[in-house]
Amino acid sequence: MSDVLAPTLTLSDVQRARQRIASCVRRTPLVTSVTLSERLKTNVYVKLELFQKTGSFKVRGTFNKALSLAPEIHAKGLVTVSGGNHALAVAYTGRALDLATSVLMPENTPRTFVEATRGYGAEVKFATTAGEAFAQVAELERDGWIYIHPFDDPALMAGQGTLALEILDDVPQVTDIVLSVGGGGMMAGVGTVIKSLKPSVRIWGVETQGADCMARSMAAGKIVTLEAMTSVARSLGAPAPSERTFAMARQYLESVTVVSDKDAVDAARFLLDRLKVLAEPAASSTFAAASRLQGQFSAGKHVVLLLSGGNTSLDVLAISPPTSLASPHPPEVRAL
Repeated sequence: MSDVLAPTLTLSDVQRARQRIASCVRRTPLVTSVTLSERLKTNVYVKLELFQKTGSFKVRGTFNKALSLAPEIHAKGLVTVSGGNHALAVAYTGRALDLATSVLMPENTPRTFVEATRGYGAEVKFATTAGEAFAQVAELERDGWIYIHPFDDPALMAGQGTLALEILDDVPQVTDIVLSVGGGGMMAGVGTVIKSLKPSVRIWGVETQGADCMARSMAAGKIVTLEAMTSVARSLGAPAPSERTFAMARQYLESVTVVSDKDAVDAARFLLDRLKVLAEPAASSTFAAASRLQGQFSAGKHVVLLLSGGNTSLDVLAISPPTSLASPHPPEVRAL
């Protein structure tokens, strides 16, 4: 990693973040899944981060960023660019800390995200292009607002990495973690923790087709920018990784598996049918990828699937007809 990316993220950064945000976020459940274990022929656990406040892991990072700033620094408020889970997290953080919040959103942002963001008290502004959005953010920054980047910020990464500390607490025998990537901030935090405390654990990245900037970048050996984000998994919608997250992905990930929208939606249906949780496609894609990676997981492995968010609706599950992945067997009653 080049000097321009300093300071690097450390385990102590994440440990301090855990203390800092403890009263602001939920310690989400991590449970064994008998159904998924039988299906993948190994020991499978699910980290239910979709039960986090605002429905995704994002608040871990936004709280750590905001709370790490001196009160006088962020007196004007918080600002970000997002049309998804990060927008909700910044808005919720602002409300909880009594800070003004402004969110720049693409004009095609789903109405549910717009309403939810406004519901947390944020001012929503729309931009026709990404360039316009970032120009408005730059203007607000010059006026004294604090910009919370969706993924490329060490304080944000440290907050999101706290979920890895919980994984190690709950499943100390973990051998593999499967997580979705997006811009790579959460991956960076998780990778920092895991490779510091238990470097033998393999971390498998996942993206969906049309939101696969990290997979394309790793294949090319350089940062690749998507011309458009076409996947239904909107929360994986970063157009490109940053230099920092790209470097950390190459350092921490075994690979990035790319699954189709249909596979992600089929996986979401299966999880709803059997585990009784509604995961957004960006989260359910971890199960779809684990099914593809099954040959990597022997009977003695302990595999954690990170269900990172649940901000979706039943309408999303109707984009394609069900397949055999949605098992007709009765729902599991022994355990998740």
